[in-house]
Amino acid sequence: MPELKGSESTGSETIGSTAPKGRILVIDDEADIRESLETLLQLEGYHVDLAENGTAGLARLEESSYDIVLLDLMMPDRSGMEVLAEIRQRDRQTPIFMITAYGSIEVAVKALKLGASDYFSKPWDNEKLLLEIDRMIAKGRLEQENVLLKRALKQRYNFPSIVGKSDRMQRILELAGQVASSRSTILISGETGTGKELIAKAIHANSPRADEMFIAVNSGAFVPDLLESTLFGHVKGAFTGAIASQKGYFEVANRGTIFFDEIGTVGLDTQAKLLRVIQEKEFRPVGSTDVARVDVRILAATNQDLKRAVEEGRFREDLYYRLNVINIVIPPLRDRREDIPLLVEHFFDKYCRENEKYLNAEGHSVLCFEPEAMQILMEHNWPGNVRELENVVERAVVLATAPTVPVHVLPDSLLTAGGVKIRRDESGTLSEDASLFEIVADFERHKIIEALEAASWSQTDAAETLHIPLSTLNQKIKRLNIEVRRKSAEK
Repeated sequence: MPELKGSESTGSETIGSTAPKGRILVIDDEADIRESLETLLQLEGYHVDLAENGTAGLARLEESSYDIVLLDLMMPDRSGMEVLAEIRQRDRQTPIFMITAYGSIEVAVKALKLGASDYFSKPWDNEKLLLEIDRMIAKGRLEQENVLLKRALKQRYNFPSIVGKSDRMQRILELAGQVASSRSTILISGETGTGKELIAKAIHANSPRADEMFIAVNSGAFVPDLLESTLFGHVKGAFTGAIASQKGYFEVANRGTIFFDEIGTVGLDTQAKLLRVIQEKEFRPVGSTDVARVDVRILAATNQDLKRAVEEGRFREDLYYRLNVINIVIPPLRDRREDIPLLVEHFFDKYCRENEKYLNAEGHSVLCFEPEAMQILMEHNWPGNVRELENVVERAVVLATAPTVPVHVLPDSLLTAGGVKIRRDESGTLSEDASLFEIVADFERHKIIEALEAASWSQTDAAETLHIPLSTLNQKIKRLNIEVRRKSAEK
């Protein structure tokens, strides 16, 4: 076959496709072989570059990256084995298929030992060659996606990405950063919705185990027998329905991390087996007499007082002390209110991107709460913590019809949640250690009552005096626990 002019220096364009399936480099000293492979691969949608000898092939690899290299074994300037060895010194990942007319088992074994991915003899089977190229490129891309996913997870759960500027959160993140690289078990305590699993994932992502499995176990969602089988696996026939042996989470997560959410709900029998895994790094699958050894780091979380559970006999004391080597206590959102504006901004960005609305050119949200709505968020006690706040912001994004989100978009639960709590001493005056929010709320409450009394408890007239909408006044009355008297007959 005549050689296609220009393909040696400029590379060839894919026939019938603007989006090549992959980039392939053919290194072969025979022009008809190069042309034959080029035509075959182009018709399949690949971009093909050609090199007439090993030196030219290595130069190509310096200039570009490829999904597959097809390399001839016998070439005049340097053998395919030499080129293969040199490529592998620079690049251990790119698949290399050896092609030769001199096929033998010995040559194939030597090529594979040097790092070749496969071996084809001339004349090759086109269908088999294309099948192997497709399979190898798909495998390589899957591995690359996995690497990118792990990098993304590291970035997502990296400590700087956890939102919180309060002193307490900064101290927590500093502690978590110090212990991430250790092998120690960690107990993460905090109310529901404070972000315990997020901290656990960040610890794993910043540990030497970051490239291994992270498995989260919702301990309270399992009955005791099912939890034990889920964690340790079982052998065929171990119990009714065990029709085949099955690996447990500990075996699957070997060299990785297991996170036990709500560890306080685990039964005493399973607690004993967990203790053995922590101390001895071994366990027995359900129904088996064989011991399996594992290297798994355990992180645990609880919203209970485990010390009290120990005193009440609901939790093993020895397991408690093994888990509680390092204790990270996450404060509730009401104790770190200064983080609320940052969290709101973070969740606005997240949900505006998901809903593709109210984004600027840089991809950031332009939404904000009006001052009155933001004040309600700052004063709310957040029994559901960060998770509750996230739900409120997501709702606001979905319902927003303008860049400034008004009060009426907030859920009723925030407007009728019992109002602002203002602490007072026995004489009824504001407590000496009152927060800024309590001081502002107390002043606001006083001014509203004053305006209502001057207006003979006409809310319409009081709203005019205060220069606020009537709906806003009604919301403030509810929020500040103002008892509205019946409007006087006289003014």
